[in-house]
Amino acid sequence: MVIVFDKSFYKGYEKLSKKKQEQFWERVELFKEDQNNPQLNNHTLHGKYDGFYSINISGDIRVIYEQIAKNKVLFNQQPRCRAYEV
Repeated sequence: MVIVFDKSFYKGYEKLSKKKQEQFWERVELFKEDQNNPQLNNHTLHGKYDGFYSINISGDIRVIYEQIAKNKVLFNQQPRCRAYEV
């Protein structure tokens, strides 16, 4: 699995605490190994985010991403994908 980070993604990432940033990278590694790991709660989104997916980073942090190729995803900040706190 290849994960591409749009440079605008880091705007949201840099606002996270160091602990949350560490959790983020742990979940990214888990995501690379198994996208369907139950800890990630990977699921499709609907409405204005139709065609996108969300994974859990922690209880209050999610990442929205777009599948751009068979083994490639895009984590992006604007307009549709971002790391965000619930």
